[in-house]
Amino acid sequence: MKSKTLQKLLTLCLLGLSSQLMAQDVTKMESSASVTPVKVYKAFRTMSFGVNGGALMPIAAFGPRGDFSDYSFKPGYGFFLKQQFGHTLGFQADFLMGSVKGSNSGRKNPSLPWTFDTDINWSGSVSTNVTFGNISFLRKKAVFLPYGTVGVGLIDYSTYVTTKASVKEPTKTAQMLFVPVSVGTKIALSSVINLDLGYKIGFVGSDGFDGVYGAPGAKIDKFTYAYGGLEFILGKKAKPALGRVNPITSIISGFDAKYDDLRKELEAEKAVMANEAAKLAAENAKMLEEQKKFMTDTDNDGVADYFDKCPSTPTTTKVDGAGCPLPSFVVNKPADVKIFITESDKKILKDAVKNLQFDLGKSTIQPSSFASLDKVVDLLVTKNFNLKLSGHTDNVGKAETNLILSKNRAEAVKNYMISKGANGSKIEAVGYGKTQPIATNKTAKGRKLNRRVVFLLF
Repeated sequence: MKSKTLQKLLTLCLLGLSSQLMAQDVTKMESSASVTPVKVYKAFRTMSFGVNGGALMPIAAFGPRGDFSDYSFKPGYGFFLKQQFGHTLGFQADFLMGSVKGSNSGRKNPSLPWTFDTDINWSGSVSTNVTFGNISFLRKKAVFLPYGTVGVGLIDYSTYVTTKASVKEPTKTAQMLFVPVSVGTKIALSSVINLDLGYKIGFVGSDGFDGVYGAPGAKIDKFTYAYGGLEFILGKKAKPALGRVNPITSIISGFDAKYDDLRKELEAEKAVMANEAAKLAAENAKMLEEQKKFMTDTDNDGVADYFDKCPSTPTTTKVDGAGCPLPSFVVNKPADVKIFITESDKKILKDAVKNLQFDLGKSTIQPSSFASLDKVVDLLVTKNFNLKLSGHTDNVGKAETNLILSKNRAEAVKNYMISKGANGSKIEAVGYGKTQPIATNKTAKGRKLNRRVVFLLF
């Protein structure tokens, strides 16, 4: 019966330890396979060392008292080394020494010894430690850390008994397996020290721990150890102690940190976009200033100030493409002469249109166009034709700017012809801008065809 009980307790201890080790492996696998808000294992302090002292007694808080009716408080002391494997589970090795004493003064059984004294020469055990107090939705770090342990170990003890006649029997020394079970709480005093208060029961694998074998009492002797001590957390102070950290708030803090990082990235993107918007606004303002140069005509002569070489010309004065006054000519045409438009006349107009060139973006006629235009002037003077000049542009730029440019170019041709002797009243200059394309504006070739001045004789 005794051996079966010990086997069951030992099996529970080993199962708890193995499950903890498996959980650690799973945690490592998860941390390597995915991103998790819980800090990695190496970021914590996991080792600790503790010392304790207290009172040993041959009774427990539950169950029969054993072979002796009374007990005495005897000193005990010990130390332990602990390795924390998770927020709640740890593994520790304990060492305990001291003495246990009991008497039979209250039990009227002359067959039992009067007193017994058992010296625990040494005892060592390994236990699984479960911490309960660090799971909370309210605190990131726990201050009170209730815990429980269960383990298995080996105890070396020496026992001697004294009869009622004060006869001391020979000392008996033995080594035996025992199962320590404890509950307690730790109180955080600083970042490296915990106050450790606990109550431990040692189940010894023999009923001879008190020097009595086979007596009508407990079949497995036990002793208790009420203790207090200090636990020292090892490692760098900058790292938090794993046993104190609340895993729930660690997860929440991890998500909060990710949210803060995303918010900072968004703010940085907004700053970049605002900077780009400011640059675009500045460029747009600059373009509007440039456009004003091409739109302003102070003397209202039809030539923008940017191209006007004679900016103070009176409004009623006819000007050329440079904004300067045109010379006036009087042409006498024979009366009552019927004029016909011949194929030769049409060719002269076609060559003039083909050879007509302006400065880029301006209404200034290039000198290479003069020869063809002079032939048109001669045709107008000799045959007294009427001529309509229609200016056209492509769709590049604003419609208002294109309309002005087409009008100015048609007027420049008209003014040139007037300066060469043509009758200005016989010439009409009109600008249509981009409204009457003859080809597509999607290609360079089409846009070139659309930039033209059309000559129409009548």
